[in-house]
Amino acid sequence: MYLCSMKSQFLIAAPMSGSGKTTIARGLMALLTKKGFKVQPFKCGPDYIDTKFHTAVCGRPSINLDTFMATPAHVRELFMRYGADADVCIVEGMMGLFDGYDRDRGSSADIARVLDIPILLVVDAKSSAYSMAALLSGFVNFRKDIHFAGVIFNKVGSEKHAQMLRQACEDLKIECLGYLQKNTLLEQGSRYLGLDFSEATDDETLLKLIEEQIEWKRLITHL
Repeated sequence: MYLCSMKSQFLIAAPMSGSGKTTIARGLMALLTKKGFKVQPFKCGPDYIDTKFHTAVCGRPSINLDTFMATPAHVRELFMRYGADADVCIVEGMMGLFDGYDRDRGSSADIARVLDIPILLVVDAKSSAYSMAALLSGFVNFRKDIHFAGVIFNKVGSEKHAQMLRQACEDLKIECLGYLQKNTLLEQGSRYLGLDFSEATDDETLLKLIEEQIEWKRLITHL
């Protein structure tokens, strides 16, 4: 049972850092806010840089959720309090989905389990096609106490490439919720604990691609 009364809530995670979860997270936050939704942002872990960007985009304070420094009960209370009047809650994960301070303790997966919200897995699909089925199978079946909303592929080379990736999802009965084509204008540098704001990305291009290539309506009406 969801903790907040809202249309949609999910956690954006990835198999590893650098997969594009921050690009997808900030793009979805910006697009949904632009369309008039009240978007409440959250960030897994103690990161204090990404939260500033979330706040600027959404016009609401982005809240850190961390089961290393806080109890699960406190994390749930924060989620309920700040998301109470939101239309959409988006939690941006950290590092790889299962990377925590002690195995997967304190990881993004741990936060998703504590909040009982679905995971949207962002996967870097560069130089991979049907082999993606094996990777997805491993992530989706690794733990039985978390559940997945679906997959978004990043750095897709062509529509043919996207079709091959969708086939992998179909065979595993995992929902493909879209993709982003490879585009140098969307690349964002990183530094310790967050984004490198000395490098600019093309936000208009990002919003256009998010709207056209990702099933964002599905995210806000069915999750």
